[in-house]
Amino acid sequence: MRLVGAEISVLSLLMMSLHGAAALTHSLKYFLTASSGVPNFPEFVIVGLLDEVEFSHYDSDTKRAEPRQDWMSRVTEDDPQFWKRNTELAMDAQQVYKGHIEIAKQRFNQTGAGVHIYQRMVGCEWDDETNEVKGYDQFGYDGEDFISFDLQTEQYIAAKQQAVRIKQKWDHNRALKAQNKNYLTHVCPEWLKKHLNYGRSSLMRTERPSVSLLQKTPSSPVSCHATGFYPDRAALFWRKDGEELHEDVDLGEILPNHDGTFQMRVDLKLSSVPAEDWRRYDCVFQLSGVDEDIVTKLDKTRTNTGRSETRSGLWWVPSHSVSWLSVCLRLMLLSVWTGRESIHLGLKHPSTLIEISSIHTIFN
Repeated sequence: MRLVGAEISVLSLLMMSLHGAAALTHSLKYFLTASSGVPNFPEFVIVGLLDEVEFSHYDSDTKRAEPRQDWMSRVTEDDPQFWKRNTELAMDAQQVYKGHIEIAKQRFNQTGAGVHIYQRMVGCEWDDETNEVKGYDQFGYDGEDFISFDLQTEQYIAAKQQAVRIKQKWDHNRALKAQNKNYLTHVCPEWLKKHLNYGRSSLMRTERPSVSLLQKTPSSPVSCHATGFYPDRAALFWRKDGEELHEDVDLGEILPNHDGTFQMRVDLKLSSVPAEDWRRYDCVFQLSGVDEDIVTKLDKTRTNTGRSETRSGLWWVPSHSVSWLSVCLRLMLLSVWTGRESIHLGLKHPSTLIEISSIHTIFN
């Protein structure tokens, strides 16, 4: 994990291509994270994301579930006890996860001091045009995939040999699989739509970015940096003579800014390009919902030198379509294994901050 500040934000690696019309896909996901040995970081955190925007938060330091967007405060108009109930449920989950990580350390023979992270990511996506729903439920421990639920086959997938025993137990647990399927295909999408109604005016807005060209040294690649755009469904690429380039380019990740907007960059290697040919290149930014592209011509006299500043806070790279990064502090899709039958932490209301169908326990 790269630490840039003290606040928690999340980015997505799932980027829609904008070279053509596409239906809008909305997402709702929750990260439940327990940690051990991480200085100046809560031992337990729950983050709720709607369309990659953090809208709800709980941590073991504040011991309070609270909205992270103004529009989410409206939920109490329909449900006055919403945040109180979620606080109680999150505190219950905190105790369960605290025990889990301690058992996990024992099972992995990690008795000494060190950083350990245990997390689950669960959520769904909904296509507002086709009404198609996709769900995901993933677990891991210390920065590596461990086990996940495949909604299509209704089977668990073991990412490590140590998870095979858990997969077999969970695959034979019909009640667990039915519960997960119901949550991912019905409960989660319904709450996604409900939350989307609260935040529609904000989440459906578009904001165009400022785009600048940066070069650290005369021999360095030229970085095209776009910041301040919303939503995160954007594309940024280099062209030469009007044709998109796929070689000698390095596309960076979409990162969140403190103000809820996003930033991204794409680098172009120009070491073998004569100065007089720079004018043949331009950088193009495209944003979902905006017809007009932002085109920035490559001009050696207008390219700034130095490093661009990021406005993001503490961020990590979660994705249900790529392999896990091996840095322990990435607050990714983490959980744990051992060898006991699974026990479920019952949630009184599905409309909770966690909004998950079950919380798997550790196995002994």
